[in-house]
Amino acid sequence: MKVFTLKKRKDFLKAAKGYKVVTNGLVLQAALSFPIPEEECCFVGYTTSKKIGKAHIRNFVRRRLRAIVQQVMSDNALSGVDYVLIGRHNTAELNFEYLCKKVKNAIVEINQQILEKEKKYAKKTDDIAD
Repeated sequence: MKVFTLKKRKDFLKAAKGYKVVTNGLVLQAALSFPIPEEECCFVGYTTSKKIGKAHIRNFVRRRLRAIVQQVMSDNALSGVDYVLIGRHNTAELNFEYLCKKVKNAIVEINQQILEKEKKYAKKTDDIAD
């Protein structure tokens, strides 16, 4: 699956209103893409705030998050979903393998939330149609 980068503020805001998983080291937010892309792909955005530290630390955290996404996202992400990874104060100090495992678990958990919500919505529309 292809992974593209989110660049527009409105996409980040949409993800902030969607699903959320908080783990030790990062926050993962997700929302369904609109319009749904025709090819198998997902979109990923990266955010760090000034609370993390100076610019070189924030850049390091974003580079770590990009490297993790290259390893984890293609196998675990859902197509047509926008993901936003938010670095936290300890993201720079955590072990890389531990952080990869946390991101993978967060993606699996957020995907379960999305699929459960879609099942409820599909069931509701089926009941209305009958």
